[in-house]
Amino acid sequence: MPWLVLFVAGLCEVGWAVGLKYTDGFTRLGPTLATAACLAASMALLAWAVKSLPLGTAYAVWTGIGAVGAVTLGVVLFKEPVTPPRLICLGLIVAGILGLRLFESAA
Repeated sequence: MPWLVLFVAGLCEVGWAVGLKYTDGFTRLGPTLATAACLAASMALLAWAVKSLPLGTAYAVWTGIGAVGAVTLGVVLFKEPVTPPRLICLGLIVAGILGLRLFESAA
């Protein structure tokens, strides 16, 4: 269950990261409130997950999910560039997330 909570926390992190783009510097109320809600949910869920998971592992996975999700949505929503070096780096982040998950219980 903590891994599922951590995954949802990571998705909420993607929500607030992408939401920042829509707030227009916090000048738009609706997107600002949605971004704040995602931020609060992300932090609350991360805090719950670290009760059971190692802090370093949970934080790295959380930020990795956020980074991969933000880059992916940046490409889809904002037409950010897709280049081989970016794809390689995203692959390395995903490999790190999977590695941390896979070897978390081996420690």
